[in-house]
Amino acid sequence: MAKAESTGVRQILAERVSPVTVISLAQLFGTSLWFSANGAAAEITRAWHATAADIGWLTSAVQAGFILGTLVMSVSGIADKFRASSIFVLSALLGAVFNAMFALFATEIVSGAICRFLVGICLAGIYPMGMKLVVSWVPEKTGPALAQLVAMLTVGSGLPHALKVVGSDLPWQLIIIASSVLAVLAGILIFLLGDGPHMPKASRRTKETPAGSASLSVLDAIKRPDFRGAAFGYFGHMWELYAFWTLVPLYVSRSSLADSIHAGGVAGLSFFIFAAGAVGCIAGGILSRKIGGARVAAGALATSGLCCVLFALMWRDAGAGPILVLLLVWGATVVADSPQFSALSAKACPPQLVGSALAIQNSIGFAITVVSISAATTLFETVGLDSAWLLVLGPIAGLAGFAPVLLRNARVQR
Repeated sequence: MAKAESTGVRQILAERVSPVTVISLAQLFGTSLWFSANGAAAEITRAWHATAADIGWLTSAVQAGFILGTLVMSVSGIADKFRASSIFVLSALLGAVFNAMFALFATEIVSGAICRFLVGICLAGIYPMGMKLVVSWVPEKTGPALAQLVAMLTVGSGLPHALKVVGSDLPWQLIIIASSVLAVLAGILIFLLGDGPHMPKASRRTKETPAGSASLSVLDAIKRPDFRGAAFGYFGHMWELYAFWTLVPLYVSRSSLADSIHAGGVAGLSFFIFAAGAVGCIAGGILSRKIGGARVAAGALATSGLCCVLFALMWRDAGAGPILVLLLVWGATVVADSPQFSALSAKACPPQLVGSALAIQNSIGFAITVVSISAATTLFETVGLDSAWLLVLGPIAGLAGFAPVLLRNARVQR
């Protein structure tokens, strides 16, 4: 009886609300866990006598947990053996618990990093599974749908900064716990929605899947030129993206933007720069229908790389207005290529391998972010805003790796 009632609720939800909208909202709430500590970075720095590099280590701990989680899910085949919705719900609930533990029990960088690491493991069941759920509901609209999903991830990543503005007089621990509450709501939404009707049958098997087949399948996906090219573009994008997101409040603070432009202080301006990424993702999704996802991905990656260069050249002499506009454009383009690269990767491998293939791509991509975040925050302490030069390496390498796919698509369109 309970199962029948649950199925009925899911049917009603799917009929009255777009499944992509439900998944996107869940992604928004669930990924607020990602940068919850960064939203309270100033308070944590004072309370723990931490440095910018220490805050970078807290972010890197999340990335490391995410890497381990996605790697285990991919190699073991968990991502394709169990229901994506079940993995998402369990991950969201556990992530909420570990995030609350960070707020309530962590007292210094080491204990804080352990809690953040556990949050990262849980995020491995939220972000990739969110992408897989989108494919299971609207496989014919993968590019635009993933653009909406990543837009929500972007806003979710910046949400702690907005929560900080709203609760500026509250203890930083409550701001972080608010992210845990949102993660619980994310789990409830996906529990009510469930898996889509286009979920590959192979992903629902648990006993029939031969041992070790998931690992071999992932290797087979990597051998495909289109998947490999999209993955290389994604890796270059990842070098830049999370290092930029980590540095945004530091860039805003060091450039004194908050002193000249009153929009909620450092936290408020940081949120607007994050939110610009959501606009970029949606615009990229719309544009991909007209010119194709490959061109959108390459264009966004090239533009964000140009923003790196312009920021490094302009920050000394340009006024607050031009710098803010540049950061907003950078924030919009730095993530607009992400859903397109993921959609291209999903299309380049068999449907039954989407979960494992995206998980391994995420795992490698986030391993790269650990290096770039640590290097960028350490360099920031030495050279300040000139650390932007380090980020441009990502777009250059990504465009070089993605070029063969772009050229093949151009020949096909002719």
